[in-house]
Amino acid sequence: MARGKDIDGSMSVPTFYGKELRWKREEAGLSLDAFLKGSFYSKTYLSDIEHGERRMPLDLAQHADLKLGTDGFFERNCEVVRKARRGPHAAYFEKVLEAEKHAESIEEWCPIIIPGLLQTAPYARALVRATHPAASDEWVEEKVTARLARARLFEDAHSTPEYWTILHESLLFDPIISPPDMAEQLDRIVELAERRRVTPQIVPRTCGAHPLMAASIKVMVFPDAPPLIYTEASYSGDTIDDPALVKQYRKAYDRLRAVALSPKASLAIVKAAAEEHRNGKQRDRLE
Repeated sequence: MARGKDIDGSMSVPTFYGKELRWKREEAGLSLDAFLKGSFYSKTYLSDIEHGERRMPLDLAQHADLKLGTDGFFERNCEVVRKARRGPHAAYFEKVLEAEKHAESIEEWCPIIIPGLLQTAPYARALVRATHPAASDEWVEEKVTARLARARLFEDAHSTPEYWTILHESLLFDPIISPPDMAEQLDRIVELAERRRVTPQIVPRTCGAHPLMAASIKVMVFPDAPPLIYTEASYSGDTIDDPALVKQYRKAYDRLRAVALSPKASLAIVKAAAEEHRNGKQRDRLE
């Protein structure tokens, strides 16, 4: 079969790995379709891996070794590729950073902080500084810039994922930054919602016990790969692709959405909270 356009494997560890995968596949005379037979992935997904734009999941690496007779090479090295750093984000977040760009939909529940995709610079800076109090100003600003850059996915009308976020009421009325900066942060959520880039919902303080009280989660669904769950703490994060666990988290998220206020009512509350911070007024609970 004819070989495709060459890939520069010197650009990064993922591109080197992807180039080797394509070389072995083409050497075996396999098209993308033929190679993927018996797997759950699409041609686009595989092509992205071969160009270093996606990391190889373990099950596909095992499939490659079986299909190509490569004696476990791709399975042994897919973890090395997964850990290869691409920027200032935490190593455990690299898989999520990549997944966000390819997701068809992203659903996120954040009981403690406003999600990174929605954060403004002052809010992100306060969080980074609180988490790493001894870090230099330059290091903090590098982290803040990288976090804000993730929101670029909302700017392309053709590739923007459907983004749905559920926030706890306390995030609106218990600020961690100055009132003017908090008003700006909430205005950002309103702006994205009014542009139909995000759908926010609010879980009120008065709702009582509810699902996922002890966890923040991100649910990512893809057109060409199985869904992925991401959970995070201050200094660690975990991606979950086990079908049974994904299903359990998915059901819990749906039950949480059922106790949240409607998108229309929620947006009105976000707007009201922004005005209260802008005017120097605060209230303790939803009325």
